[in-house]
Amino acid sequence: MDFFNSFSFVEIGTVTMILFAVIDIVGNIPILIKIKGDVGFIEARKATLVAGTIMIVFLFLGTSILKLVGINVESFAVAGSLVLFALAVEMIFGIEVFKADDGATGNKSASIVPIAFPLIAGAGSMTTIVSLRAEFQSVNIVIAIIINMIIVYVVLRSTTFIERLLGKTGIAILQKVFGIILLAIAVKLFSSNAKLLFQ
Repeated sequence: MDFFNSFSFVEIGTVTMILFAVIDIVGNIPILIKIKGDVGFIEARKATLVAGTIMIVFLFLGTSILKLVGINVESFAVAGSLVLFALAVEMIFGIEVFKADDGATGNKSASIVPIAFPLIAGAGSMTTIVSLRAEFQSVNIVIAIIINMIIVYVVLRSTTFIERLLGKTGIAILQKVFGIILLAIAVKLFSSNAKLLFQ
């Protein structure tokens, strides 16, 4: 009965749009193509499941987990910003930062770092989820997370098609442009949270 009382299409729609903007999976397409080019294969299902799990767990236990290990939200955000910064530098200057994981079969793939974290379930997503919980019902936030993970999965599975559509020149241009944008986001995330650590 509590479920039906808490369930709201309006809240689900609102939270879905907020998370979609924060995750920005469409804006991350050039980054995903870059990662795919480096490692050869993106494990879409694994990345989506891990990211979705992280976000749902953080919704209910995030603040407690961070406090348990002596980390506040600001420190978590700063750590995420440094990973984003490294990825942005790689995109702009062509410096290899992230190494591919070699599985038992010898095939190179990417799933958890840096895709599941921090691109999808990053510091921005985590802090947003904590904020949303104070305003919206948890069940609606969980449904919104699931909807966003479905969108994420579709985009991750479509990177090859998108790569063919854009071509090498288009991808190269987008990587540089979005690399600079990602760098700016990393700097903003770092500066806005780092100053809170020293207050």
